[in-house]
Amino acid sequence: MYKLIASVLGIGYVKGGGTVAAVVCCLFLYLARANEALLRPWPAGLLTAGLLALGTLAAQRMEGAWGKDSYRVVIDEVAGMWVSMLLIPITGPRLLVGLVLFRFFDIVKPLFIRKMEQIPGGAGVMLDDVLAGLYTTLLLHAGIQLGYL
Repeated sequence: MYKLIASVLGIGYVKGGGTVAAVVCCLFLYLARANEALLRPWPAGLLTAGLLALGTLAAQRMEGAWGKDSYRVVIDEVAGMWVSMLLIPITGPRLLVGLVLFRFFDIVKPLFIRKMEQIPGGAGVMLDDVLAGLYTTLLLHAGIQLGYL
């Protein structure tokens, strides 16, 4: 079960799995906007907390079998993308900008993101993507407030 969670139903086995997982998350968010109750602060906050807890546990459990921060673990990309779009009114352009920004922060790892990877266990696997997501959501909120998005 932890393999399925960590790899997000096998996406982690695909070449470019991190990007694929982030895109799948975007598709889910785009479809979920029709049921806006899921994206309101309380449900979104509870879903975020659950995703982070489950992702941390799955990444921790799979570290013994797959090694530290294996490419197969992509639940962290889903969590990071989810955090990126947290409390952002979902539109196609915002999702696209969010995806590009998140993947940039996740791959380049500026501004203390790389330091998060040094935290041991599943927390380190998840926290670098969460921080990338936080930077992304801050830029998206700024873009919305300034009228660019």
